[in-house]
Amino acid sequence: MHSSAVPHPPPRPGSMPDERQILGINFYVGDVEGVFERLSHGGLLVVPAAPALKDVANNPEYLEALVNADVAIADSAFMVLLWNWIQRDSIPRLSGLKYLRELLQRDDVREPGNTLWIMAGASSADKNLAWLQSQGIDVPAECAYNAPMYGNRIEDAQLIADLERLRPKHIIVTVGGGTQERLGLYLKRNLGYLPAIHCIGAAIAFLSGDQVRIPDWADRLYLGWLFRCISSPRKFIPRYLSAPRLLPLLWRYRAELPIPQAGATR
Repeated sequence: MHSSAVPHPPPRPGSMPDERQILGINFYVGDVEGVFERLSHGGLLVVPAAPALKDVANNPEYLEALVNADVAIADSAFMVLLWNWIQRDSIPRLSGLKYLRELLQRDDVREPGNTLWIMAGASSADKNLAWLQSQGIDVPAECAYNAPMYGNRIEDAQLIADLERLRPKHIIVTVGGGTQERLGLYLKRNLGYLPAIHCIGAAIAFLSGDQVRIPDWADRLYLGWLFRCISSPRKFIPRYLSAPRLLPLLWRYRAELPIPQAGATR
């Protein structure tokens, strides 16, 4: 994929106590209620992880999605630890799992037909929907969409048509990181209205059993990565071993937007 220009984020107050600009991305570092307030009139939320963040200088489409999100939360424990060490800062981590738990307590999210779920596939959808049902959340069949395998360019006319017909207030995207953020930006730019688009990735899988279950204490202690590595070492150990490449990127750019290299590929 050839590189494309990545627009700088719209001007935002750099001294806001609940924001930090990291790698050109405005991260919100307040509490969950503050996120809900920011998304009360719609918008795109992203939860970037370190294994994907390390590639932002070589993945302009992914970076573009992060820069143009309305809210990015600091879910990556590794990024938070590195940032606080490099900058002598003390931002807290807000995990995607914690965010999802609190999101699912909201009446407007639980109301049937008010939320459309974009699932990673039929098998994941079955487990996730069964778990949601066990939590008293009824998802009508038309509000569960199995995402196709998206390529480098995201286009999904069927999804756009379904959303325009149903007009849900919330869209919860559970596909893989690096793809879901680009899908979220595609929806934000192509829908005729602005719902709240929550790109929470695998968070629901930790609750439904589609992936290893991560208890609250492990999430609070930044140990979710360890549970994933133990449950599926061949899949996750190489992924997390690549995360330290975020260190030189953060050290070099800090708050600045990394410039994608010419001819960069995913």
